[in-house]
Amino acid sequence: MTERKVAAIVLAAGKGTRMKSDLHKVLHPIAGRPMLAHLLASVAELEPARTVVVVGSGREQVEPVAAGYGARVVVQEPQLGTAHAVQQAEAPLDGFDGDILILYGDTPLVSVATMRAMLARLRADDAPAVVVVASRPADPLQYGRIIADADGLIEKMVEYKDASEAERAVDLCNSGLMAVRSQDLFRLLARVGNDNAAGEYYLPDIVMIAGADGRRSAVIETGEDEVAGINSRAELAEVEASWQRRRRAELMAAGVTLAAPETVWLSHDTVIGRDSSVEPNVVFGPGVEVGEGARIRAFSHLEGARVAAGAEIGPYARLRPGAEIGEKAKVGNFVEVKKARLGPGAKANHLSYVGDAEVGAGANIGAGTITCNYDGFLKYRTHIGEGAFIGSNTALVAPVSVGDGAIVGAGSVVTRDVAADALAIARGSQEERPGWAAKFRTAMAAKKKARGG
Repeated sequence: MTERKVAAIVLAAGKGTRMKSDLHKVLHPIAGRPMLAHLLASVAELEPARTVVVVGSGREQVEPVAAGYGARVVVQEPQLGTAHAVQQAEAPLDGFDGDILILYGDTPLVSVATMRAMLARLRADDAPAVVVVASRPADPLQYGRIIADADGLIEKMVEYKDASEAERAVDLCNSGLMAVRSQDLFRLLARVGNDNAAGEYYLPDIVMIAGADGRRSAVIETGEDEVAGINSRAELAEVEASWQRRRRAELMAAGVTLAAPETVWLSHDTVIGRDSSVEPNVVFGPGVEVGEGARIRAFSHLEGARVAAGAEIGPYARLRPGAEIGEKAKVGNFVEVKKARLGPGAKANHLSYVGDAEVGAGANIGAGTITCNYDGFLKYRTHIGEGAFIGSNTALVAPVSVGDGAIVGAGSVVTRDVAADALAIARGSQEERPGWAAKFRTAMAAKKKARGG
């Protein structure tokens, strides 16, 4: 697979009107990542010499994503069909000698394995002119049809609009994905006409043009989920659901327990170690890594966080970006952690906010504790030492440090550093007036009666 260079052309010139969005269609996310980025990440594994993304509009939106994968963006204007779109990549690929993959930005889940299979078939001994990827969807709808022999050599490709009833009865459907040699592609494209029902220049016509020259093309098949295209919000949701089902299955096969798999939402880069368990209704945003033997309890939300082996999160916990939870640490119900590290065995069990903080090993954060990290202009950090105990309903006004082994009394507002092993109590003294409450009730009852209440 390394003897010939590879380039990729990604078509993303569709207007995406059915999405009804100001966001470019190929930038709508699947599993927390733009669909275009899913595809370009797979292409990148082939180490392509060049990648070209063809857009019709929205170049300024697409370019930053494409640039992250070393791709160049070109514009198709006007949009005269898929063959015309591929022609826009001719200048960026000038001088390239190798094999070219033609892919679609709104068909994001094409696997690296399928891309490699396309290239392998193109490089086979019988040297097909074009390799086309097809599937057999449960509902063929209006996909173009492929007529092929038992060896997978293509006899005819036809768009649904131009197909006969007999051809429409064939269930082998064109995904649009192709592999073509660089020395063939643009020569074939130059001969494509637009004498068809839509008056467009169709990319599949290159197969028939090559056939007229006595050169056969080949088809390879894959599952319909892998080549599912996205043109509407409903289709986006369907592809998302398909991706989620597959990823959940992979995690369970790798030794992760999902108590109610259909309720767990994963991101493209979620990592969960073996023997970890995830309870129902948990959301993993991008950038989460969970170690082995951890427990993520119900209704928790994690994003940009690292959870070490044996730690327990939730239920109803929120880990925001920069949260680092140490081995066997505990973040309990209705606790939020942001840009903070909890050391091994540390606990924040109830109703607390821990932000911009360092919490030492074995420390205990009492219920209702908050780190006051923001003064309206700047953020400040709080340091809580190993084995420290922070009483319930404490406010730690950053920047502040509580030493190792120190105890802070419940209800304190701590504004100065607390030394190691010290006791800090920062609250008003309790005052008691015997009999006052009874006298108050009597006086108020009389007042109310005087007003006719």
